Amino acid sequence: MRKGVYLTLLVGPTVPIPVPREVVNALTGVQVTVAAGTRSGFQLTFTLTNKSPLQTAFLLMAGQTPLLRVIIVLTINGLPQVLMDGVMTHTEVTSGGKPGQSILTVTGEDLTRVMDLQDFSGLIPFPAMPLEARVALIIGKYAVFGMIPLVIPSLFTDVPIPVERIPAQQGTDLKYIEQLASQVGHVFYIEPGPVAGTNTAYWGPEIKFGVPQPALNFDMDAYTNVEALSFSFKSTEYTLPVVFIQNSLTKVPIPIPIPPINPLQPPLGAIPPLPTSITILKDTAKLSPMQAISRGLKVAGEAQDAVTGTGTLDVLRYGRLLQARKLVGVRGAGMAYDGLYYVKSVTTNLKRNEIKQTFNLTRNGLVSITPVVPT
Repeated sequence: MRKGVYLTLLVGPTVPIPVPREVVNALTGVQVTVAAGTRSGFQLTFTLTNKSPLQTAFLLMAGQTPLLRVIIVLTINGLPQVLMDGVMTHTEVTSGGKPGQSILTVTGEDLTRVMDLQDFSGLIPFPAMPLEARVALIIGKYAVFGMIPLVIPSLFTDVPIPVERIPAQQGTDLKYIEQLASQVGHVFYIEPGPVAGTNTAYWGPEIKFGVPQPALNFDMDAYTNVEALSFSFKSTEYTLPVVFIQNSLTKVPIPIPIPPINPLQPPLGAIPPLPTSITILKDTAKLSPMQAISRGLKVAGEAQDAVTGTGTLDVLRYGRLLQARKLVGVRGAGMAYDGLYYVKSVTTNLKRNEIKQTFNLTRNGLVSITPVVPT
């Protein structure tokens, strides 16, 4: 096994290739942000001389190729992991700290940016196709980017009868997929990997269970792998969602409160907060009962995260990259805050001889429900 940390940068239209050594030598900083519920992004910083041809090369490539693809791979102790697979969206050149130097900053977003370019409103019909089939068909258009669809069927399958109505796409591919996900309480995101050039396009319920990542240790002497860690408990911001289901005979809407009970999002804390307000979802009466309940479960899952944590860790001491949208254990923070958490977002910052991550954690209550966490 090859020890150490190695960065691989691939740039090019559609199918990127490794950049020359001159580009890697000029690279001084990499920042990648992955967060649940928002689009992921990256930023590359280069220090160049004012006469360096790399400045013109990047600007020309960005101008002549609107979808200039960038793949960032980080290899730690022989284990490669794709940090980002996206496209460049903005380049900026500023004066450097020394005479004759310039700083080139390249900013980009993940491949959802590619899906949000063209508006197809009313142009693409979907006769007799459930939501899942529409999503898979749209994602299939981006197979050239190595996009593999992972579509989880909703609890209620609605197949429109063509003689009654034929649904048509509204908005861009991304906006339409997100609209379909919102109808049934699902989420949509693109996760790079597992190998460079491939991506998993996930459309399904937000899942908050699985094998936890190694624990984040705080204030544990030699076992400490977190540089900073703080928690907060918002006991007065938990709201109880209420959906409306319309009676097919009387047309009278029936209110149904939705408790935070979801098998895909099991409780991580033993003492959850009590609801202090009610959120009425007025637009659910036009949906089917199962679709309305699915929408309510999504809102309930988002509202119940009363415990939040933020911190910073050194990847070299942690031994691996902390990943967003997965569980992780916490030790050394005290009885109220120890236990398992859902990783809401992670920002990775790479510099020469330094890899650090800032993260945000969420949980639905105080006191761990598990006696131990994986180390």
